[in-house]
Amino acid sequence: MTEFVIELVRRGGYLGIAFLMALENVIPPIPSELIMGLGGIAVSRGHMRFVPLIIVGTIGSVAGNYFWFALGRRLGLERLKPWIDRHGRWLTIEWRDVEKLHDFFLRHGSWLVFVIRFTPTFRTLISLPAGMVGMPRWQFLAWTAAGTAIWNVILAAAGYYLGMRFDELDRYVGPVAIGTVVAIVAIYVWRILTWRPHGA
Repeated sequence: MTEFVIELVRRGGYLGIAFLMALENVIPPIPSELIMGLGGIAVSRGHMRFVPLIIVGTIGSVAGNYFWFALGRRLGLERLKPWIDRHGRWLTIEWRDVEKLHDFFLRHGSWLVFVIRFTPTFRTLISLPAGMVGMPRWQFLAWTAAGTAIWNVILAAAGYYLGMRFDELDRYVGPVAIGTVVAIVAIYVWRILTWRPHGA
C-alpha cells in the first residue's frame, strides 16, 4: 500500500493527492497521515507548494466524507429501524441507542463533526450519522472543511520538517495504522461478547 501511495503522489502531483485523500475517506485503511506526510516531504524537496497541497488535500477529504454524508441522507434514520431491530446484536446497539444518538447529534452535531476530524477512523464514520439525522449540507461541509484543513496542515508540516527522512515516517505510520485497526477489532469483539439488550 505504501508503494502505491508513493507512486501516485510522484506521478499524480496535486491531483494524485486529492484522489488519494478522497479514497482514504471511502476506504479508511489508506492512512491520511501517510498521504499528507508524503505531500509535506514533496514540499520540502521543492516538488510541491504548501498552500496548494493543503487546498487539494482538504478538497479530497471533504469529497470522500461527502460520499458517506450523502449515503446517510439517502438512507434516512427511519429506514434504518428494521435493520437495527434485526441485526442490532452485531452492532451492539438497540433502536433506543440510535434515538439517543439522533437527539445528541441534533444538539451538538456541528462541533462534533469538527472535533471528530482529529481522531482516526471515526473522522470518516461520523459523516454517515450526520447525513442520517439531516444535518444541513452547508453546515456539514463547512465544519468538515475546517477540521480537515487543520488536520492536513499538521500532517503536511510534519512531513515537511521530516524532509528527506521518509523511512522514519513510514516506520511510525505503519505500526500506528496497524495498531489502530487491531485495537478497533479487539474492542468490537469484546463488545459483541459482553453486550446484552436493555432489560435482558
